Amino acid sequence: MRNLRSRSRVRQPAAALLAFLRRENLFRLMGLIVVLVLVGAAGLTYFEEDRPFHDALWWAIVTLTTVGFGDISPETFGGRLIGVVLMFFGIGVLGTFTATIAGAFVEQRLRKDRGMGEYDLEGHIILCGWNDRTKEILKDLRADTRSAGKPIVLVADVETKPVENDDRLHFVRGAETEDDLKRAGIDRAETVVLVGDRSLDYGARDAKAVLAVLTVKSLNRDVYAIVELAGEENVRHCQQAGADEIIVGADLCSRVISTATLDHGISTVLRELLSAQVGQDLITVPVPEGHGGRSFFDVFSDLKRKRGMIALAIQRHATEDIVTNPDAEDRVAADDRLVVISDRARAGA
Repeated sequence: MRNLRSRSRVRQPAAALLAFLRRENLFRLMGLIVVLVLVGAAGLTYFEEDRPFHDALWWAIVTLTTVGFGDISPETFGGRLIGVVLMFFGIGVLGTFTATIAGAFVEQRLRKDRGMGEYDLEGHIILCGWNDRTKEILKDLRADTRSAGKPIVLVADVETKPVENDDRLHFVRGAETEDDLKRAGIDRAETVVLVGDRSLDYGARDAKAVLAVLTVKSLNRDVYAIVELAGEENVRHCQQAGADEIIVGADLCSRVISTATLDHGISTVLRELLSAQVGQDLITVPVPEGHGGRSFFDVFSDLKRKRGMIALAIQRHATEDIVTNPDAEDRVAADDRLVVISDRARAGA
């Protein structure tokens, strides 16, 4: 199956090139260029019989492209007449050829900027929906060294690509429909983030999110789907649809406010930990080599002493559960991951 898929990927660029040549009628232009070169070379050898055909062929190509090296030049009136014809036709035919290619590239770029293209990517992130929250998510992803150069596809119903200075951000104009997600490369995406539609009320917003999860999972069961919901009451429906991670915006905001009410300043700490743009980050890292089977306290101490990280939780590989603030003697498996507080420089070390 993997070999068949790799072969199909190899064939795709060739098929796209052939379709482009046919669509732009470039086969006719290339055929006309070949005919002019051959006729010009044959004409020169006819009027100047002592001229070798390969030299005449070289002269015809140089003359048609108006390069004019001057290493070969016709000496007869007929040969010079052939040269004049090649020069005039060369300007027109090659001008049309290069203009067609340039116009096609410009059109393709405009189509992509308007979200009309499709992308053959792998291991990328798909962001669905565009608003102030999506803008902050994108800023955080680009501020983190792990995703700074990662390809991201934005699927949103806006007229043009909203961020111009990010070459690794691709744009698909549309919504969380099957066709638009396929154009975004959903079949080989790594993560899909579904941001709530602020133009809808809470009930309609969450209903749209649940439907979007169903669509995503029907196209790629393995993609990691992160969903923003407006209300806690729809979490169960979203889980049944196949969401891997659910974030209830209003609930999370209210909990931060209530915690800050009793513990002043806690929101500043949370904001720093949850943003890759400032200060320390809350990230997951693999268990350090040789620490599998050791106690959580030993791993905690070594991480803090050697890498400046503070371990907060264990993400169990076997059950995918997260154990927050484990007991000191809890054992850490080699294939587990650790949720830690760290800066990006140390995390990348």
